[in-house]
Amino acid sequence: MPKKKKRSYKETLNYLFTLLPMYQNVGKKAMKKDLKNIVALCKHLGNPDQKFPSIHIAGTNGKGSTTHILAAILQQKGKKVGVYTSPHYRDFRERIKINKQLVSESFVVDFVEENQKIINKIKPSFFEITVAMAFAYFADKEVDIAVIETGLGGRLDSTNIINPLLSIITNISLDHTDMLGNTLKEIASEKAGIIKQGVPVVVGEYHKETASIFNKKAKELLSPIYFASQHFTTISTVKALTHSIFNVYKNKRLYIKDLETDLAGKFQAHNFTTIIQAIEVLNEQGFGISEKDILISSRRIASSTLFIGRMQTLGYHPFTLLDSGHNEGALSKTIQEITKRNFEQIHFVLGFVKDKDISKLLKFFPKNGKYYFTQADIPRALPAKELGKEAKKFKLKGKVYETVAQALEQAQSEASLDDMIFVGGSTFVVAEVV
Repeated sequence: MPKKKKRSYKETLNYLFTLLPMYQNVGKKAMKKDLKNIVALCKHLGNPDQKFPSIHIAGTNGKGSTTHILAAILQQKGKKVGVYTSPHYRDFRERIKINKQLVSESFVVDFVEENQKIINKIKPSFFEITVAMAFAYFADKEVDIAVIETGLGGRLDSTNIINPLLSIITNISLDHTDMLGNTLKEIASEKAGIIKQGVPVVVGEYHKETASIFNKKAKELLSPIYFASQHFTTISTVKALTHSIFNVYKNKRLYIKDLETDLAGKFQAHNFTTIIQAIEVLNEQGFGISEKDILISSRRIASSTLFIGRMQTLGYHPFTLLDSGHNEGALSKTIQEITKRNFEQIHFVLGFVKDKDISKLLKFFPKNGKYYFTQADIPRALPAKELGKEAKKFKLKGKVYETVAQALEQAQSEASLDDMIFVGGSTFVVAEVV
């Protein structure tokens, strides 16, 4: 009997994208209400999740930035660092990397091929397969440590089978309320699900409304808990759209001066507050991360980790910025930041997904902007015509374009050299441009 022909990398991706439930295509239908599948997958693989040290990161906003900042610092210490994030922008392999090197195409192909039987048997989601693949890859390559970002929530997230050295919860705001809950307390309860027995947890921001949730969970599990914002404050001294410089204070005393980073956005100050607290906790475990390590690595986070999609500069004449922030907490800060600048005109290439309450997002956009309403090439995209109609209620004026490429091309043709073009509203809109 002739041997079955192995799938190509392109065919493997097509299989993963079309035959397995994928969140970007079907939304919450892809979410599983338990961890049975990921446990079964990892058991089949020989429990790779137990074969490398890890740091687990959850949160509504900032978890992607925090993941990459921490990875850059650990790499500066000479560590072989695995990074798992989601979603991807241009290439599926962005989800799984070691010291910025993407997982190989051959590993992806072989992993799916070798595990086809169990995939057929348990019918996991796309996310479950990618998490299992990441864990297998990190174990196979014997990473010194892996920084693992949750997908949604925490408690029932497929990544939540690891037993990390440290858990980090960046912050809490309203997002994915159809799956995580309608209040900050409900969402905090889901995020608190990553706290493990005896494992220290750093919570980036202290808020009265949610602190009791985290304190209770940590107390139950005898986990030391640190609210970063109670100990550290990070203040921007240079507020550019291409980079940032911060001063970090510990208990109101200057702790790190002129911390320069290639990441833009005032919101990165919150992420560095979380990071500095996390490093103190890691140093108690013997990591030996110095101020010099932080200063050197922070200047080249994007280049050393291949971090893309957040306040990323795409061009200069006109200044073109893209950002994947897509909820109230993220978008409000980003729009506030760019509207403070002295551009003649801001052109907004904008698209959202169907399951967002866009009325809560459109209120942040300026009425004097010029809008190009569009839709990403995914089933979950909100049709551009619907977005255009809703935007009129907020007195946002613009035209509708069937594709992101058409919208951006039109914005570029209309923008003067002193204008700004902003691309955002959805990770998937940004993914078509980045």
